[in-house]
Formats: sequence, C-alpha cells, structure tokens
Amino acid sequence: MKAARGLGNVYQPTYRDKRTGELRKVATWWIVYSVNGRRIAEKALDASGRASTNRADAVRMLKEKLGDAAAGKPVGPQLERTTVGELLEMVEADYKANARSSLDRVEDAGIHLKAFFGDGKGKARDVTSDRITAFAAHRLAEGAKAATVNYEMAILRRGFRLGARAGKVGMRPEIAMLHVDNARQGFFEPEQYRSVVNHLADYLKPVATVAYITGWRVKSELLTRQWRHVDFVNGWIRLEPGESKNREGRAFPFTPELKAVLEAQRERVRAVERRLGCVIPWVFCHMPGDGRAATGSPISDFRGAWANACDAAGVPGRLVHDFRRTAVRNLERAGVSRSAAMKMTGHKTDAVYQRYAITDSAMLQEAAVKLAALHASESSSKADRKSSAKVSA
Repeated sequence: MKAARGLGNVYQPTYRDKRTGELRKVATWWIVYSVNGRRIAEKALDASGRASTNRADAVRMLKEKLGDAAAGKPVGPQLERTTVGELLEMVEADYKANARSSLDRVEDAGIHLKAFFGDGKGKARDVTSDRITAFAAHRLAEGAKAATVNYEMAILRRGFRLGARAGKVGMRPEIAMLHVDNARQGFFEPEQYRSVVNHLADYLKPVATVAYITGWRVKSELLTRQWRHVDFVNGWIRLEPGESKNREGRAFPFTPELKAVLEAQRERVRAVERRLGCVIPWVFCHMPGDGRAATGSPISDFRGAWANACDAAGVPGRLVHDFRRTAVRNLERAGVSRSAAMKMTGHKTDAVYQRYAITDSAMLQEAAVKLAALHASESSSKADRKSSAKVSA
C-alpha cells in the first residue's frame, strides 16, 4: 500500500489462509505514512501501548505522527521501542568517547535508574514527569542525598538529549531538580592539616601535602600525575588539556614547600626503581611495606586510611575534597588575584570559585585589623593637620 507524501492511511494487513486459500485480515490495525519521501509503517497502539484492534486508535496515532512530522519532530517505530537502558548506554558511550573521568559515577547512577524504570527495559516514552518525581521520592526514601538524586536525574536528562539527537525519542520529559542547600563548609586550619598528615601512612603523606597546597582534585588530577608532568627545571606541575574536569590544561608553579615535597618523592621513587630494576612513571605510588598493593603501582583509593587519619586527628568526617576549599581560602588570604587563583585551581567560572572561597572567622578578624589600621591612619592624619594649622597660626 502506498501513501502520498505527507499523508497516510490506516489499514488491517491481509494474509491468505494456507488451508483454505481465503484472503483474511489480521485483527490489529496499522498505520502507514511518508516523511521526506520515506515510507514508514507502524503498528497502531492503544493507550496502554499494546497493539490495537480499534480503528479509532489507528486514526488517532496517524494524526499524531503526521503532526509530529510536520513540526519537524522525529517519528518512526524506533521511538516506541527505545528503552531507558538504551538511553543510559548512550550516555556511557558519550563519556567514554570523550574520555570523561566521571564514568564510574555515571555507571552508578545508571544502576539506580535502571532498577526503578523496569530494570532498564522500561520504554523511554513512558518516562513522564510524574514518574521522574516518583523516582526522586523513591531514592530519597532509600537514604540518597538530594545532590545525588539530582546527579542521577541529570544523567537521565542527558540520555534523553542524546536520544533526541539520534532520533530515538520524540518528546523529552521535563525534569525538575530538587532544591539543594547543603554546600559543604569544610576546610582545614594549618594545625588540623598537619595533624591529619601525621596520621597518614608515609606513602600517602605527599599526596595530602600536594593537595593542600594546590587544591587540585585528588583522584582525577593528582593520583594520575606522572613524572613527565613535573617540570623541575622551570618549577611547574602540569595537567594536559583534556585531563581536567573542565577539559583545559593547567599548571601550578612550585612554592618552596611544593618543590621540596616533589623532590623528596622523586628520590623515594628512584630508590624503588633501582631496587626493582624498572621505571615507575607515577608520581604517587605504593611503596615497599605499605601492604596495600604491588610496589610502584599507582594509588587508586585510600578512603579507609583517610577516614582513620581524620578520626585520629580529631576531625572526623572531613573529606579529601576539603583541601580544595582550603587552597582557595589560602589563596584569598594571601591576596592572590582571583583570575590567577582560578587558573591555578582550575575553577572555570567565578560563581563556582566564590562558592569555594569560604570566609571564615580568621579572615573576618584579619579584615577588622586592616579596617582598624585604616581608621587609625585617618585619625593620625587629621591630628597632624590640626597641629600644622596651629603652628601656622
């Protein structure tokens, strides 16, 4: 059956009974239409998504398809078949193709999304705004934080965007994020930082020290550093373009303490290389006797050791990421210009940087001292002017 371009028909396919030779019609209805010269045939579906035996369902569906085609929206049977699992697979593929470092978080979010939406087999067309709200309520009831739920919903939204780009979904549901007012305020005072470092194993102390100085992300930006990224001649530690979260390259100039830590680490690693008779590319690696992994292998995770060190130092619950906030605050205290500080820490927008630039009581006290000095100088100048006026008189 042919359909004119832009028009369509509803019909019941026919078949010939092999036993009697009689021409019969199937019970279900189909629609056929053309879009840009391409003929498309689909089963008519009822309100529950099942093949329909009602001609009215076929007429309704045909009108919807023709309306979508006229509006430039994607149409075709693939829109009915696309599952939530397929959308999430597209997101994972996109992260892999772009070498994004947070693939593990995407995969974790996918586990929860698939579990809720039919084990990943639920149809994308059935994911409506009310179902997404139900997902958020479900995850909160499971004990997930609002920020975590927002991240999972953002991954689902990304899946719908990729699906629409590929012509696999039509309408994208509105996804309203939860209100989050839990920005962390954690940072380390110098004595707290030193206490935590003292309670860490020797092979982890250089990692913590460099994180405290630079504010770089530990997992993706420090533990991935190799010696080719450390320029002892010119005094820089570098991130290549594409390695950071914002995809931009970055370099941090040596401070005396940073230089001393990296030079000492270089000597320790060289000693291990001589002992093992091999080359170790990693700046931060497992050392002999730490009992964690093969000597010379990169450090991948030390959450347990970190938690124990914080407990022993009397600052339980602190995060390694608190070093990032601390570095920003230290740059602010030191009077480093905001543009230079953002280049050093890798904050791309001023809004995000300001969220990290925590103003603590010590900074306020320093500000009060500076204000008092200004007032004192003004008073002194006024007194000098009065004295000069009397002498002149």
